[in-house]
Amino acid sequence: MVSNEEIDKIRRSANIIDIISSYIPLTQKGKNYFGVCPFHEDHSPSMSVSEEKQIYKCFSCGASGNVFTFVSEYENVKFLEAVKIVADKCGIPFHGSVTTSKPKANQEEYEIMNIAQKFYQNNLNSQEGLAAKEYLKNRNLGEDVIKDFDLGLALSTNTLNKLLTSKKYSLDTLKNLGLVNENNGHINDVFQRRIMFPIHDLDGNVVGFTGRIYGNTSQAKYINSKESSIFKKGQILFNYHRAKKEIKKLKEVIIVEGNMDAIRMYSSGIKNVVALMGTSLTKDQVEILKSLRAQIILMLDNDEAGQSATYQNGTILEEANMIPLIVRLSGEKDPDEYIIKNGVEAIRENIKNPISFLDFKLKYFKKNLDLTKIDDLASYIKAIIQDLKNIPDEITRELTLKKISEEYDVSLDLLKSEFAKVQDKKNVPVKKKVLAKTRISKYDKACLNILYFMMNDELFILRFKKELGYFTEKKYRAIANEIMYYYEMNKKMELSDFISFVSTKDYIYDDVMDIIKNCKITEFSMEAFLEFIASAKKEMAKKEIEELKNKMANSMDANEEMEIALKIVNLKKGCVGNE
Repeated sequence: MVSNEEIDKIRRSANIIDIISSYIPLTQKGKNYFGVCPFHEDHSPSMSVSEEKQIYKCFSCGASGNVFTFVSEYENVKFLEAVKIVADKCGIPFHGSVTTSKPKANQEEYEIMNIAQKFYQNNLNSQEGLAAKEYLKNRNLGEDVIKDFDLGLALSTNTLNKLLTSKKYSLDTLKNLGLVNENNGHINDVFQRRIMFPIHDLDGNVVGFTGRIYGNTSQAKYINSKESSIFKKGQILFNYHRAKKEIKKLKEVIIVEGNMDAIRMYSSGIKNVVALMGTSLTKDQVEILKSLRAQIILMLDNDEAGQSATYQNGTILEEANMIPLIVRLSGEKDPDEYIIKNGVEAIRENIKNPISFLDFKLKYFKKNLDLTKIDDLASYIKAIIQDLKNIPDEITRELTLKKISEEYDVSLDLLKSEFAKVQDKKNVPVKKKVLAKTRISKYDKACLNILYFMMNDELFILRFKKELGYFTEKKYRAIANEIMYYYEMNKKMELSDFISFVSTKDYIYDDVMDIIKNCKITEFSMEAFLEFIASAKKEMAKKEIEELKNKMANSMDANEEMEIALKIVNLKKGCVGNE
């Protein structure tokens, strides 16, 4: 753990302008700085950064916080890791330890997979591992690669099963993790006589394995762990946990098809590389890539299947507003073979000279067509026009249509006319089911604004104590208590410091950040604050009156009913608008 004092010291030593400008360009306008918000599709500078208050806020999406929350969101890391990153950027010693915690619910599963990984690693150094090591050596995978990627060996006997059951792990758990299976009452290791490649989740925990044959056998070349409670292949990318740092440094991520491609490139010094966990990207994987905020380069296999996968995955990324660049290697099937045959510098040259996804598609649409034939040429041009509707940039569309017009001697006006028809179809409004918006009550609105005022100036904390003092809603009461506690300790209120103060208080942190994000107030006057106080009082009184009426209706005691009636009358006197 890190003390609040150390976190506060780091925050005070870090100027939010310097830190944020190391990620995005900022331009000063008056007292504040402005930049394009990295947390939504922003096309004009809508994020304001205050040097005076040491906070940022986007006027469009509401993203807001202090220097640590910005780094946490931008780098997609936890709060304390963001504190360490800021400390490192400022050259300040960081005395805490940042570790990736494993979910308690799956602690046993992670333990089992970790034991399995270590077991396979030890096997590779045994007598039986000599043949497997020789195979790896012949594939140009030396000791450094074996160590860096935790490569191992599954033996030809059911030794893993015996080891894990001896440690009292249940067979059901082992079967669910895909390490053992049952056949005619016999329990067997799923992986046997295979070189083992561990698969890690985004945090670096071992969650599965890929096993590859290395001897002469008719068995399948590769087998993979089945999905389990900790292994969802659509939610991870192979090598992500190793590549993340380099990707963020270079602001570029290379996506390859196979694990061996990623291993070969990474071990050759190209470390910003991840591999697909299937033929096409999933929604979760797209979100992972989006969080990296890096240029994507697709470098999939150099065969027909790889070409189709490039188009399929490029289209998925394009629809998510992440236009990829494309590298198509020539000569060898994949990056692994290409580096072995041509060397790492040759593949670096390819990476430096990618083609646009649009240029790739112009070639891809020609596949299996004879453009000397009228029908095929018409099909090709129609495919291009249909695809252009997904490209928002007007200049790119115009230049593409002009290029097609000149290359195939087709009237530019005709092409534009056909494109306009496609655009019209795209813009036909689709009836969508409108979901009813959740309306916020007057009481909730008043409470949220009162809390936001209190977070921004101690004068409002003192006036809150005098005029209201509490909230009936537990959630708001907890936040108010923390605000007052913070003020009592520091004798002042600084929003940027308060955010750090509540960062370890899981029971209110998200609620505090939601208030900061959603409250649109920029001018803080006592008059406006007192209006919110009056509104909260009124709504609290209304609620209490209703509760008292219900209590009186159920009362069997005349004296109690009289007392309740007097309370209601007194409440109504102070509750303007009630009759």
